[in-house]
Amino acid sequence: MVPPLVVGFDLDMTLVDSRPGIGAVLRELGSELGLELPVEQLTAQLGPPLDQMLAPHLPADRVGPAVDRFRALYPDLAVAATPLLPGAVEAVEAVRGLGGRVVVVTGKHEANAKLHVDHLGLAVDAVTGNVWGHGKGDVLAREGAQVYVGDHVHDVEGARAAGAVSVSVLTGPCSAEELTAAGTDVVLESLDALPAWLAGHVLNGRLADLEQRLRGLGSVLVAYSGGADSAFLLAAAVRALGAGNVVAATGYSHSLPQAERDPARAFAESLGVRVLTPDTHEMEREGYRANAGDRCFFCKAELLDVLSVLAVEHGLAAVATGTNADDVAAGFRPGIRAAAEAGAVTPLADAGLTKAQVRAASRAWSLPTWDKPAAACLSSRIAYGVEVSPERLARVERAETDVREVLAEHGLPARDLRVRDLGERGARVEVDADLATGPLAHDPGLAAAVVEAVVAAGFATAEVDPRGFRSGSMNELLPDPERWR
Repeated sequence: MVPPLVVGFDLDMTLVDSRPGIGAVLRELGSELGLELPVEQLTAQLGPPLDQMLAPHLPADRVGPAVDRFRALYPDLAVAATPLLPGAVEAVEAVRGLGGRVVVVTGKHEANAKLHVDHLGLAVDAVTGNVWGHGKGDVLAREGAQVYVGDHVHDVEGARAAGAVSVSVLTGPCSAEELTAAGTDVVLESLDALPAWLAGHVLNGRLADLEQRLRGLGSVLVAYSGGADSAFLLAAAVRALGAGNVVAATGYSHSLPQAERDPARAFAESLGVRVLTPDTHEMEREGYRANAGDRCFFCKAELLDVLSVLAVEHGLAAVATGTNADDVAAGFRPGIRAAAEAGAVTPLADAGLTKAQVRAASRAWSLPTWDKPAAACLSSRIAYGVEVSPERLARVERAETDVREVLAEHGLPARDLRVRDLGERGARVEVDADLATGPLAHDPGLAAAVVEAVVAAGFATAEVDPRGFRSGSMNELLPDPERWR
């Protein structure tokens, strides 16, 4: 697995504009010492440690006591007066949104640095102070930081010492030319630009990792459903290995909607790979038909049993699924456990690629599946505890087709639509939230037409869910999801 993302930030003039607060402390300190300190000059060159900043203005034996007094004055005079720089909150949130840790590594006295972080409500995981230049590298390396964001040439030095990517912002005293000469990797005007840069940087790194993993396989059979994840994996495998070393295999059974089959095959064939469509027989597995919380385990076990044999027959080194990093983090995924037990590999998840990153990369590669809605198998529409049968699956597929037609007739194409079979309680229709809370909520005739279409498909009763579509909503009905993990 890829190491977790860790991004380090300097504090003064990177996350916060410390000039007003430090200026207030320097003025008070100068007054107490009977000195006319050049406050504007000093605050324009923030970065070096405090003793270095004061040394030119005090006898050597007075620097240490002055530093101590500065730090004592600091909490009351500087913390409330120091604002965040533009983009600071969004930059921190961008790291956390990518599943990363945020560490602040600063030359500022650590206790005062923590006061700033707490006062401003920055969601950081660790704060280390009293380090400067090369010394920052030791802390960054210990924290596992891959990126360090700062405003000073000595921040570049710290990043280089840690082997981290150096990102410099132009909100401090150093110019782009100075930072570039110091060896920074990236120069940004401000933190406002960091989220977009970081998203691209992380995605590119994970794509490179994915390519390396696929190359290491040599050849692969992709468990290919035609959805966004498996389609992207298939395309990535072709890029890494060449079409001749990749095979797409789609299991055909009652649970795969007819409407998904031809588009899936067409996409795979457009990549130049062989397409296999073996029949799978999950319906013959008692655990699948019983439809308890672990139904997906039996479905995936059946699929992998079939595909593993095919991989051997075609001389392919591995069977790969389109499991992504979000799937692994979600926890309740019995199918993932079955695939792991069958020896399938999960290159997307292992490279740390999330669903959003799969879609972003698919779009960059001009894959038509980049914005394809989630298309879970038909059995996922049947409430746990209600036996799965070919008749029930066909009824669900028929109802969803008819509901789409009703909505289309009213000029309302649906992106995400599910008809949930609740057994004796009839059917529940989930559709895009904007449709559920808009037209379907305010047009009784339209809602009635949707219900009528579901009943005509074979359900005794039906209702439109006012909450709209929710992926995995059937899991809400499980009394103890942990049992099935």
